[in-house]
Amino acid sequence: MSNFRNWSLTKLNKRFKLNRLRTMLEMEQWENEAVFELSDYDIYFLKNVQDLLADNIFAWNEEELAQNVIGPLFSWARFSTKYSNIFNERPFSGVVDGEELSGEPDAVVASGHDEPEKPYFCFNEYKKEIDASGDPAGQCLSAMLVAQEINEYKYPVFGIYVVGQNWYFIVLKGKDYVISPSFSAVSDEIYHIYKRILWLKQTILGWIKAELLID
Repeated sequence: MSNFRNWSLTKLNKRFKLNRLRTMLEMEQWENEAVFELSDYDIYFLKNVQDLLADNIFAWNEEELAQNVIGPLFSWARFSTKYSNIFNERPFSGVVDGEELSGEPDAVVASGHDEPEKPYFCFNEYKKEIDASGDPAGQCLSAMLVAQEINEYKYPVFGIYVVGQNWYFIVLKGKDYVISPSFSAVSDEIYHIYKRILWLKQTILGWIKAELLID
């Protein structure tokens, strides 16, 4: 059994014969359909988070970055619903091409309210702006591979990893994956980051309701 933390993109590509693409339909949808109109309250909230990040970006460690920026963004988007929730550092594992992978992703969005059932989104490795260790992209993608197995390849799996101010979006579908360019949370791109989070919630909740035959 190997831990998500031990995987890099290079190791994943070789072991599981993955293909990194420049684009795919699901990434384009995530980009182009995240067009929600933000309220004045949303903008005020995001501006405050952004100012806090700008003042502390070189001081915070991973936990402080998660507590003050990442967690509040997902909480504000209200990922906790009757049918799904966001779970932090819950252990999960699976077998991918004969290899057992396991770990405790920093965050997973899954069906189920009290306990995670089927994961649809993985958020791994909150890293500092400087002195980051490991490969956050590889660690995130390895968890996404397990999520894909649990979902029996019915849906693409989405992921995000953060390095300081920079957010990266990942889509995995079968053996193919795409990683977006970085989006800076200390620029106006924070609004697009948040809109992508809203799109993610809407999309995942739609899948779960379809599985449960709920309108």
